[in-house]
Amino acid sequence: MTLSALNAISPIDGRYLKKTRALTPYFSEYALMYYRLMVEIRWLESLAANPEITEVAPFNAEQQAYLSNLLTHFDEHAAEKVKTIEKKTNHDVKAIEYYLGSKLSENEELKKYVGFIHFACTSEDINNVAYALMMKEAIAKIIQPTLAELIGGITILGKQHGQVAMLARTHGQPATPTTIGKEMVNFVARLKRPLQQLVEVLIPAKFNGAVGNYNAHFIAYPEIDWRKHCGDFVNSLGLSFSAYTTQIEPHDGIAEVCHIMIRINNILLDYAQDIWTYISLNYFKQKAIAEEVGSSTMPHKVNPIDFENAEGNLGMADALFAHFADKLTQSRMQRDLSDSTVLRNLGTAFAYSLIAYQSIAKGNDKLQINLPALKHDLDANWGILAEAIQTVMRRYQIPDAYEQMKALTRGRTIDHDHLVAFINQLAIPEEAKQQLIELTPEKYTGLAARLVKAFS
Repeated sequence: MTLSALNAISPIDGRYLKKTRALTPYFSEYALMYYRLMVEIRWLESLAANPEITEVAPFNAEQQAYLSNLLTHFDEHAAEKVKTIEKKTNHDVKAIEYYLGSKLSENEELKKYVGFIHFACTSEDINNVAYALMMKEAIAKIIQPTLAELIGGITILGKQHGQVAMLARTHGQPATPTTIGKEMVNFVARLKRPLQQLVEVLIPAKFNGAVGNYNAHFIAYPEIDWRKHCGDFVNSLGLSFSAYTTQIEPHDGIAEVCHIMIRINNILLDYAQDIWTYISLNYFKQKAIAEEVGSSTMPHKVNPIDFENAEGNLGMADALFAHFADKLTQSRMQRDLSDSTVLRNLGTAFAYSLIAYQSIAKGNDKLQINLPALKHDLDANWGILAEAIQTVMRRYQIPDAYEQMKALTRGRTIDHDHLVAFINQLAIPEEAKQQLIELTPEKYTGLAARLVKAFS
């Protein structure tokens, strides 16, 4: 059977392949090979650039171009060659080393440096830098732009509906009114902090040998400041240098990224659930797509499937991110291999997240405000003005203001006439009475519209 989207085990590479394909250059098996090869080449270049390593002369422009071309032309055919080598070595990183050695052996000027490929390295030196780069670039090139577009869409919805009054609900019960727009920008405001943290986070990486002590480095070149050389090398790749480690980088940086992603996803999960609820309350209608079917038996239905899809996928992503953060930061003594298979799944959490972000954006595009439904709920709940009336009563020092309004409204259905009768008998200034008499649930939105207008 030929592998295709129809027979893939995971929906990430099957049903949702079109949505997740953008992550393939960063989290596939091919991508891992590519980034490992990049690290091996960059490390060799750093050795050649160190004047104290006289056995490897600085690379000239032609040699640099040859090495660059190895990366530029590393394709699936080249990756298959690496897999063929791996079948013999039963070691994936060693396969990359031998592949690069074979390529250098084809160049007269570089073949004498084959022995310096993977010099003083443990596999984890290559792997941890490769994974750090994969995450760093996937976040910068795919995740952040997708989130920025999604958040921009929510912000636009908020700005468009900043003055549209809506009955708020606390504990699921009618509460002080808000506006559609204000509820939208609340989520964007929450997202700003973790998004900024995601932009600023520096993923750490180590490059200090078998158990983190530069043992092999020092025995070969004791005169070289290997801490500086390796630190500069890692920093040159846009990563933070982990100076104190065992054989493995402790993955605290990956855990930090995972926790940031969980917070972002939880905010969007909260958003998806709220929008779903507003749809169920008929505050939002959804654009009906002529060819789509809402139910296999009920022809009338337009279900909020995009927000439900997002909820499920965000849950999958968060479960994986939580496991990564918990598992990867624990290792027996200098190292065990239980992190290896887990690291290979990093892309799945980002893929589930990406599917969810696209689903929310698609759902947002279908939303249509249902003004009559919003107005109906507001007009049916005059009792929510009890807060406003008792607060004005407090200003004018009316005794037991809260208790009076509680007796009038709690558990009872009242209308405008009930409130007017109560207001007219209050010992407050006529101007204050008139203000309360003219107040309606639709008008009682405080500074919501101004808050939306001021939001940026």
